[in-house]
Amino acid sequence: MGRYIVSRLGLTIVMALLATLVIFLIANTVPGDPVLAQLGDVAASNKEFVAEWRAKWGLDLPLWHRYLLFLNGLLHGDLGVSIASQRPVLDDISQFAPATLELSTISFLLALIIGIPLGILAAVRRDSWIDHVARAVSLIGVSSPTFWLAFIMLALFYGGLEIAPGPGRLDPIAFPPETVTGLMLIDTALAGDWATFHDAAAHLVLPSIVLAAATLGLITRTTRASMLESIQQDYVRVARAKGLKARTIILGHVFPNALIPIVTLGGLAYANLLAGAVMTETIFSWPGLGLYTFRSAAALDFPAIMGITLVVALVYLIINLLIDISYALLDPRVTR
Repeated sequence: MGRYIVSRLGLTIVMALLATLVIFLIANTVPGDPVLAQLGDVAASNKEFVAEWRAKWGLDLPLWHRYLLFLNGLLHGDLGVSIASQRPVLDDISQFAPATLELSTISFLLALIIGIPLGILAAVRRDSWIDHVARAVSLIGVSSPTFWLAFIMLALFYGGLEIAPGPGRLDPIAFPPETVTGLMLIDTALAGDWATFHDAAAHLVLPSIVLAAATLGLITRTTRASMLESIQQDYVRVARAKGLKARTIILGHVFPNALIPIVTLGGLAYANLLAGAVMTETIFSWPGLGLYTFRSAAALDFPAIMGITLVVALVYLIINLLIDISYALLDPRVTR
């Protein structure tokens, strides 16, 4: 077990190093000139000012030299300075990341709480009405475009029925609590401000449903397929022949053996939620990494783009490492 974990950790470190090279090359070779994006045509026509600006951000250095500076900064916890905000990229990410973490975690928990039981029931009662409902939910969740679903939810529940709050994390008249964790629900609870807590929870409902829709469909489908495969195994027939109750067979034998595909998909789905909330956050004006990514890409802010992409890559690598370790816990044969 120890050797297995060490080997996976070593592979993760190698992949992280390769990711830094790929991220740097992509960010520094994309079409477009950050000079024109930041200075405009008039200022960019002044050659001396442009040369000074390029020297300030290291754009006059060879590509390999800039990569070594990038690696040196990473070793010291420095992701560079954002061209657009003039602040350290790490400070910007620290400011925007908690909002994304809160929204993604709520969405993921929502998808798990609904998707896993629905997938289990669909497999146990195959071809029944609940199986048809589960397949319909899965198909709709996977097929619905995020931007379309977000606009529909806003138009129906905010604009039409007026039972949901508008975009943003809080109402404009609400006072945010003192930042402790950056997670609005936790900070308001720590401050004992329950009115703001309920306001923050209400603002989470629509974006979390939109973000959870696709994940819910995938988890429901995967759970159903994995459970159906496990139900057909010989050990289930033996358990039934011994007279075990159906609940004991399903929850005590079938579900644990069906967990590996669910854990794989669930881990990657959570990473996708953390990394791919750009559309949802932009539509709902959610001050998270997705909105920050959109603004950075629009401004050709390559230090911010590299920093965000690196954080996303690390999220995927860490979650993949945790998934590999969970394999060994769920099935010790994996380590051999």
